[in-house]
Amino acid sequence: MDRGSNPVSPRKDDELKHELEGYLRSGQHTHVEEANDPEPPADDDVVVDPGGPVPPPGEERERARSFAEAEATRLELSRHLERSTFPADRQTLLETLESHHAPDSALQAVRRLPEGETYDNVTDAVRALVAG
Repeated sequence: MDRGSNPVSPRKDDELKHELEGYLRSGQHTHVEEANDPEPPADDDVVVDPGGPVPPPGEERERARSFAEAEATRLELSRHLERSTFPADRQTLLETLESHHAPDSALQAVRRLPEGETYDNVTDAVRALVAG
């Protein structure tokens, strides 16, 4: 009989492992109880500028905003595109996003990509959006 320093019983340990498995596979919260999930932002929440509560004026502010927009686009595209999709051109990305029922903002971003280019990953596609 193992008498280690584990404060959790083997049954409880297996239960915790089972709870964590879904989260690790999906990358999203899997709690059954709604109270355990983080709350989404409310419609009337104050939106803080990407440069902070009092962003610096001029180019630095614009750089912070464009970086925040690019990061938001990258995250949105990453939610709906798998690694197996790449390398891909604009048409392949659009078809994949449509098949995954991606939001219009993601589809519009991909429609702005230049035709004839091939992208190795989501980051390459977002770089082409920012450069274009």
